[in-house]
Amino acid sequence: MNPCPCGYQGSPIHSCRCTPDQVHRYQSKLSGPLMDRIDLHIEVPALPAHELLGSPAGESSERIRNRSGEARKRALARQGVANQALTGQAIDTHTRLDAAASKFLQAAAAQLGWSARSTHRTLKIARTIADLAAADQTGLAHVAEAMQYRRVLRTGV
Repeated sequence: MNPCPCGYQGSPIHSCRCTPDQVHRYQSKLSGPLMDRIDLHIEVPALPAHELLGSPAGESSERIRNRSGEARKRALARQGVANQALTGQAIDTHTRLDAAASKFLQAAAAQLGWSARSTHRTLKIARTIADLAAADQTGLAHVAEAMQYRRVLRTGV
């Protein structure tokens, strides 16, 4: 979704014409429980055409497909299902969270007021990141990266 009704909040290219009240009403249309069910929240800012067209080539689709396939194979070998299909106690068992990562996640979830659903979704994302890195345990860096994908929209102009 756009960050505001006009779609330009935070844009380096265009000026947002929305008031803080309009932005709040717009962002409030998606309830917390609904946002809880969306695993990845990623802000994609607008880029000027010269930056977009002049950017270097990224990782090839084939390489990404291969890396993702290997990560999925690791998950299936470990637990018999993909990470997104883990539920309940299986999440805690198969994420293999190290002590520092566990302490960090517990503190952050409490501070951010996350629900159990948000915390479990973050754990599954962190386990996927660890699988992409071919790591046996889910570490602090994996959890920190996963938490970045759970950020909510900015409020205000």
